[in-house]
Amino acid sequence: MTLPSWRDSSRGGKIRAALWLETEIGEGNVFTKAQLRQAFPDVAQIDRRLRDLRDYGWRIDTYRDDPSLKQEEQRYVKRGAAVWLPGQARTPEHKNSLSAAQRMRVLQEDNHLCRSCGIGSGESYGDGVELSHLHVARRKVRLPDGTRTVQLVTECKRCGAGAGDREVDIGALLNQVAALSPLEQRIFAGWIKEDSRKPSSLEKLWGVYRTLPEESRKAVALALNGGAQ
Repeated sequence: MTLPSWRDSSRGGKIRAALWLETEIGEGNVFTKAQLRQAFPDVAQIDRRLRDLRDYGWRIDTYRDDPSLKQEEQRYVKRGAAVWLPGQARTPEHKNSLSAAQRMRVLQEDNHLCRSCGIGSGESYGDGVELSHLHVARRKVRLPDGTRTVQLVTECKRCGAGAGDREVDIGALLNQVAALSPLEQRIFAGWIKEDSRKPSSLEKLWGVYRTLPEESRKAVALALNGGAQ
């Protein structure tokens, strides 16, 4: 079956983005944000229209989902619903089920912080690029009995952009908790009670070291080895 043209401007941005992925990119292939925007200079917020496809079963990975990708790259992994066909592009039911009261409740339960990175609304990421914006996201959860459901959580725009088709397996997580030593369980329980965990000085040093160019990493390694070659 011949697909409609993604260049047809009478169609919505989401449909055109889906057709572009199918006809120009192809499953398993990588594309960049620049390529996307170049293809759709006439569509406002084309990045968001592309992300909307995930609600229809389309899988589009970013560098957060696939470490082999660069920050500006995305991979078209799997096609979802044929949104260009009549009846296939209807807004998913769960998109209409969240009221203002529900949003406020989730934000309050999460202390108005992104549960992925901990940033608050309107705060700086520290890179001078933008301020944070929080929203309530839907997270796929697999319960210990194997049941799959969707639960609500607060996250910022940046963390949400890389969420992809992520699913949390609560059963597997509980098994990992049970495998901890008694001391590790007490420490973990403390983090949960405080709902925070400050990295140690050693972890902060490691975080800085990880960002260094190779020449600088070698200099640090040499210093730790007492200057021995």
